[in-house]
Order: sequence, then structure tokens, then C-alpha cells
Amino acid sequence: MIYIALIILIATLIIGVPVPVSFMASCAWLIFFGGVDHIGYQASQLLPYGFNQMDSVSLIAIAMFILAGGIMEKGKIAEKLIDFIDVFVGHIKGGLGIVAIVSCAVFGSICGAACATLSCIGAIMFPRFRAEGYPMGHASALMANASLLGLLIPPNATLIIFAWMSGISVLACFISTIGPGIITIILLSLVNMWMLKDNPDLLVSHKRTVKERVEMFKTRGRLAIPALFMPFMVLGGIYGGIMTTTEASALAVLYCIPIGFFVYKGLTVQNFFSVLVESAITTGVIMIMLYSVSMLSRLYILEDLPNKVLILFYSISTNKWIVLFMINIFLVLMGMLMDDISVVVLTTPILMPIMMDLGFSPVHYAAIVGVNTALGCITPPAAPVLYLSGRIGGAPTNEIMKPALTFMLLCWVPVLFVTSYIPKVALFLPHFILGVPW
Repeated sequence: MIYIALIILIATLIIGVPVPVSFMASCAWLIFFGGVDHIGYQASQLLPYGFNQMDSVSLIAIAMFILAGGIMEKGKIAEKLIDFIDVFVGHIKGGLGIVAIVSCAVFGSICGAACATLSCIGAIMFPRFRAEGYPMGHASALMANASLLGLLIPPNATLIIFAWMSGISVLACFISTIGPGIITIILLSLVNMWMLKDNPDLLVSHKRTVKERVEMFKTRGRLAIPALFMPFMVLGGIYGGIMTTTEASALAVLYCIPIGFFVYKGLTVQNFFSVLVESAITTGVIMIMLYSVSMLSRLYILEDLPNKVLILFYSISTNKWIVLFMINIFLVLMGMLMDDISVVVLTTPILMPIMMDLGFSPVHYAAIVGVNTALGCITPPAAPVLYLSGRIGGAPTNEIMKPALTFMLLCWVPVLFVTSYIPKVALFLPHFILGVPW
């Protein structure tokens, strides 16, 4: 019966049924027909279990970071960050692309959401790309890839959910993706410059002397100080042990509001109210989904699904590195069909016991999940972030696909390989800061 439940889940997701409803439909099948004798389970036991699982302070951080991202977008905080980063690399050919990449990494380190990063940074960068002669297909592909850095540079909602479901440290999960995130930033920047080096239409409108750049650094630096202080405050508070992730997320919101209203003056009463409503809706959808998946994961355990999947993998190979390769393929395929949060809540209760049985660190697996879920957001046929970037940038899909695949193959795939097969890339910082075993 567990296989029918999985078919129901995947089929409903593919045809477009809302994710929480898909999870509940799979739950309902197992409640009525699951178990050894196919007599089902008691719903009266599962419903309280779901509520108990939701009783977690860590989940508040998801709502707070979503709200902080919305306020940053409307409050023009990101625009000052972009202007400041432009001082350093805007004068070289292809440098505007590096500005976009670094800006996405900084903005994503606060809001932790790819679509919010893309909407905010993209709205500012796409007119600049067009003015400097960038092919809009390339620009859209670049922005789609760069916006995913928010899923690697912490904090981010995906890893908060992963930590909540797996019962490990949120901070350890966050730190595990910093190494892969830095490598991705470097690769995206290098590949972007390589792809544009022979483009005759590309303009470099920021030719400046050293003196001019120093003056711009002083001017834009002063304007950017309130915006730059925010990631230092949030990340420094978390990594320094001063604040928990939840406390840092709440502080981020409290800091954004006066900066948006009174410093950069992009926030008004009207758009602030709309941010509150949009954030509440997004948070509500996520919480309903987490409630339903908490019951579904419990049913997976009762049906012994992780052990069945492990037996399936072992029937192909007993080598743990080959099994890890199959797990990565499975995660990539899931990412091609559904969004990042859905992938995490669906696969974690199945694959986490398998990774533990194989002897891998759960923190190492957190980094693998982070890279995989990011890659899934731009991998067709689903590819929500890739299509959103095309809409914002005004580029048709056929112009986006070639540069997008180039970025994926030359940046994300190598990072996934390195993260998976060189565990110290993910475990170095958690080991150094938190003492996590190698």
C-alpha cells in the first residue's frame, strides 16, 4: 500500500494539485488501507502527533525571514547594496554579472528565498543589463542561477525545515552550505565572464580611474552602511552565539522596518501592509504543508519505507559512494518535478535514515540537500525560478535554456559532485566552529 500512496502523491503533484492537499491525499490512503493487514491506522493518533511536531520555536524563523525579505524588497534596501558592490567590479567586462551574483548572495543571506531574491534584485538589475547590451537570455539565466545562492548562503527556510525534520542543529545545517556557496559564487562569476568575453555588443559603461572609484566607494559606502549592517548583524549574531536563528530573524524584521521607512524611504504604509499580507499567506501555506508532511513522515516510518528504499539501492550496489550517487540522482529528479521545500519535506524522512545507515554525517547530508534543492529550482520541466526569471527579464524560454544549461553543467553539477564526494567541503566549518565530527 505504501507504493500506491507514493503514486498518489507524485501523480497529484504533477497534475498541479496544491502540495498540502497532495500530502493529505497520500496520508488518507495510508490511514484507511495501510498497515500489515491493510486495516489502516488511527487518525486520532496521527492528528495530535502532527500538532506536537509543529510545536517548535525554530519554525517561527521561517515566517520572520520571509517577512524580512519582503520588507527589504519594498524598502529599496537591496538597491543600495547593488550600487556599493558595483564600485568594485562594475568597471570590467562582464562585471555587471558579478555585481548581480554577489548582490544575490548578500540579499539571499538575509531573506533565504530564491524567488524573493530574484524579484528584488532582478527588478533592479535587468534594466542595467539591457542598457549595457547583455543578451537578455543570458541575463535571465544568470539571474536565475544567482538567485539560488540564497539557498546556500545562510540562513534559509529550506535548511530550517530540514533541521526541524531531521532533529539536528539548525546552525550546523546553515554552516555546512557556506563552503559550497562560496565555490558556486566563484564558478558563476568565472563562467559568466568566459561566456561574454567575445561578445561585441557588450558595453562597459563604468570605465573609472582609481581616484573615481575611491570617491564612489566613499559616497556609496556611506549610503550602503545601513543595508550592509543587516547581514553582519544577523549572521554575526547567529554564528557568534549571541542569538538563536529565531531571535536573529525577528531582529532582522525589526531592523528592516525603520530602515525601509525612514532611511531609504521605499517603504510606505500601503506596501508595508501588502508585505504583511503576502508573507502571512506564504507562511500559512508552508505551515499547512509541514503539518501534513509530519503525519505523512510518521506513516512512512510505520510502513518501513526507508528500509525498503535502502534494500532497493543495495540491490544495485552495496558501495556507499554509488548509493550516494543514486540518492543524488533521486533528489535531482524530485527537484525537476516539485519546489525545493516540497523536496525536503518529502525526501528527508525517507533518505535521512539511509544516509545514517551508510555512515554519512547528517550535517554533510544537509549540504547535499541544499545544493540539490537549489539545482532543482532551475532544472526543467518544473524550473520555477528559471521561468520566473524569464518573465521578469522579458526573455523567451528558448533564449534562456542554452546559457542556463551552461551555468548548471559548469557550476552547479561540479559543486554538487564536490559537496557529495569531498565531505570536508561541507564539514570544515561545522567542525571548526561547532566541533561536528568529520
